[in-house]
Amino acid sequence: MIRTDTIAAVATAGGRGAVGIVRLSGGEATAIASRLCGALPPPRCAGLRRIVDAEGVDLDEAVVLHFPAPRSFTGEDVVEIQGHGAPVVLEAIVDAACRLGARRARPGEFSERAFLNDRMDLAQAEAIADLVDAASLSAARAARASLSGAFSDQVRAFADTLLDLRVQVEVALDFSDEDIDWMARGRVHERLQQVLEALRRVRAHAVNGARLAQGLEVVLAGAPNSGKSTLLNAMCGDDVAIVTEVAGTTRDMLQFDLVIEGLPIRLVDTAGLRLTEDVVEREGVRRSRARMASADLVLLLGDDRWEAPFAEAEIASADGVPHVHVFTKCDLSGRPAGRMRPDALRISAATGAGMETLRAMILEQAGFRADEAPFSARARHVEAIDRALAALERAHDALNRALALDMVAAELGEAQQALGAITGAVDSEGLLGAIFSRFCIGK
Repeated sequence: MIRTDTIAAVATAGGRGAVGIVRLSGGEATAIASRLCGALPPPRCAGLRRIVDAEGVDLDEAVVLHFPAPRSFTGEDVVEIQGHGAPVVLEAIVDAACRLGARRARPGEFSERAFLNDRMDLAQAEAIADLVDAASLSAARAARASLSGAFSDQVRAFADTLLDLRVQVEVALDFSDEDIDWMARGRVHERLQQVLEALRRVRAHAVNGARLAQGLEVVLAGAPNSGKSTLLNAMCGDDVAIVTEVAGTTRDMLQFDLVIEGLPIRLVDTAGLRLTEDVVEREGVRRSRARMASADLVLLLGDDRWEAPFAEAEIASADGVPHVHVFTKCDLSGRPAGRMRPDALRISAATGAGMETLRAMILEQAGFRADEAPFSARARHVEAIDRALAALERAHDALNRALALDMVAAELGEAQQALGAITGAVDSEGLLGAIFSRFCIGK
């Protein structure tokens, strides 16, 4: 266990509440808490105590819990003081603890200590923040699954398999007999193919988990009067945007958060895309194009009655970004609502025709399926898996081309390092330990 100084912080959300919690963690947590409230209750048992400051002045009456190391959240001595939720009282307790030798905790420091003391890995620690920030029940369940180790266990299983493959390759390198080399190539090739297929499936789950944790930004774009603000109001179920027949009514961006099938969505209504001499509107158009470039998905809107609903400039603005062509106002054009092709559909935001199809297409274009998000993940996790997959594909190619096994070993090592970055468990000595214990090389 890493020995550190003692930290203190309010552990509940800001603002007033019925109950507020102050948490202490560190080597002096027990001694400081004893100065604040007298004799502590037995470990993991609640006790009602009077809380006083260093001068003996009453601060609150609270329930106190004591969790001795290492059986605590951080792996250190932890004390929780559960008092009344008045911010001024909670801050007074933290201040009193600091006067007695603690210091104020940095953001996330309790979870950081839990990671450093091997109470959880890095992916689990990140899942705590995802659980706190969950915008839907689906996101909360996925974060809880990651916190319990659903994602980390899979990553560790892959890392163990890669370690075993590296051992086989290293043995073949050490014993240069041709039969050993040939046999090793065959065994490694077959298992490597299995790992690639399985890791691609995990990546698909991780992408969905990242969507749940981080949400999706969907930008509504198109020419003036193409129906962007009407669509925003329809999807939000409220008149959040002004709708008029005057072109250029929307000059700045409007945002609204909603949830579709458990996936948090941020809808962004932008200024109509057109050439204009109006300085304010021109700035709005510039911001619209910038927001489109950074969006997860662009809904490119065009009036279904227009001869050319989508101008070349509008289409060019969506280049390189996943987008859907939405032909609006089909109630006025007289054409049927619904899907026209995989990336296009007709709708009427005024009547609701085609809106369910649009919601389904948003999820489809995002590659999201609620039944394929068994755990939460983050963009860095997906990037790490991508690095591992790239290295494994290079190793697979090296085997197919009968290249030197040391190249295969190097790529396997890079893949293992990439996966280790997800959990924070990159062990540079693991390979040597496995080789000596299993094969007695060098004896």
